[in-house]
Formats: sequence, C-alpha cells, structure tokens
Amino acid sequence: MAEVTPILAATLETLRHIPTPTLIDALWVMSWPQAQIHGARPLAPGQRMAGRAVTLRFVPHRPDIASDKPKGEGSPEYVAFELCGPDEVLVASAVGPWESIGGDIKFLRLAQRKAGGLVTDGSVRDTAALREYEFPVYSFSTTAKQGPAIQQPWGVNEVITCGGIAVRPGDAVCGDDDAVVVVPRGMVDEVIRIAREREATEEVIKKELARNPGSPGKYYPFNENTKRLYEEYRKRGEA
Repeated sequence: MAEVTPILAATLETLRHIPTPTLIDALWVMSWPQAQIHGARPLAPGQRMAGRAVTLRFVPHRPDIASDKPKGEGSPEYVAFELCGPDEVLVASAVGPWESIGGDIKFLRLAQRKAGGLVTDGSVRDTAALREYEFPVYSFSTTAKQGPAIQQPWGVNEVITCGGIAVRPGDAVCGDDDAVVVVPRGMVDEVIRIAREREATEEVIKKELARNPGSPGKYYPFNENTKRLYEEYRKRGEA
C-alpha cells in the first residue's frame, strides 16, 4: 500500500471541534462503514479529543505468552506509551469489556508525555487519579480488577479491532461527550469538507424551523427542499 501522509496538527485541531455525530454523517455520505468505537464512553464530561491512533492489542492470558512477553520497559504497553504525545491517542483493544488495561501508575506516563487521549473497549482502574491526569479517557467502564491474570499486552501499532471497529495506526481518533469515532487518515480532508457543509446546512434548517415551526421532515434528512432552503439563506447572507 502507498504511504499516506500523517495527519497534520492543524487538521487535528479542526477535527477536535467537529461533533462526532457530524463526522459519522460525513462518513455515511462517503458510504463508509460504521466508525464509532462501541462501548467507549467518556470518563469525564466535556472531553474533546482528536489525535493520530497508536494501537495496542491485548491477548488472553496464557502462561507461555506471559513468559515470552518482554519485561520492564520493553513490555508492549510501555513501548506504545513512548509513541504517544499531544497529537497521539492510544487505542487499546481488550479481551473483554470488564477487563482492566491499566491504572494510575501505568498511565502516569501518558500524562507525562501529554498524550492526546486514551481509548479502550475494556476498562480502566484508579479513575480519580486518571481524571487528575488531564488527558481524555474513553473506556467501556471502570473497574477495581487487575488485568494480568486475564490479558496481556502484546501487539503495538498493528491494525486492531476496538469496539467492533478496525483501527489502523495513524487514523484520526476523535471523541466528545457522544462517542469516539475513527476517521481513516486518507479520508480526513474530505470528511472535514463534508462535515463543514453539513454543519452549515443544519444551522440553516434550525434557523428556519425556529422562524417557522413545523416538522423537521420537510428538510431533514437532506432533500431537495433542503437544497433550496440553503440557497435562499445563502443569497440573503444568512448561511
């Protein structure tokens, strides 16, 4: 496959301010499959996140795997942490939604590296400390359980499945109060263009319905009425 240019920091900043439902809608316009990481919920309200994916894959515990896994700083999770910075989001695929992928001591390193976020379809521990670390965290749930008896970190920067969604290293991973959405890195610019168009059109629809209350079905989902309405507002300088 041809090399794809990494997503620029300025582009990530733009994505950070586009609601995840709008990103989903833009991907749908492009006939892209479902892109929301199911089960990843914000640890705290008001989180906004956009970063390049660094992936970490957990596998079920087996004594021989635990024995073969590199130890100490060479352990896969710590290798993945060192790839993270302000424009990267660690995306970790767990073996089950209730299983811990880590807690305060491990994730202190992500805070030190000012990571752009953490996303998992598993659970996290020590949530009081994680909230103080001030990077966005999205997980299926929280837990007091330990992880090593159930799963081991194994693969770094591979294509993984997280919350039923394929994630490739370098994809844009965007989160807000609604969800976490994965935007393929080669599609980011087009998704942003469509998303901006949809946001502008939706603002026009809301203005019109506020002025002339009625069924949203006249304009939403988008149809020929929507196009005419938007053009009218544009000509009046209201769009």
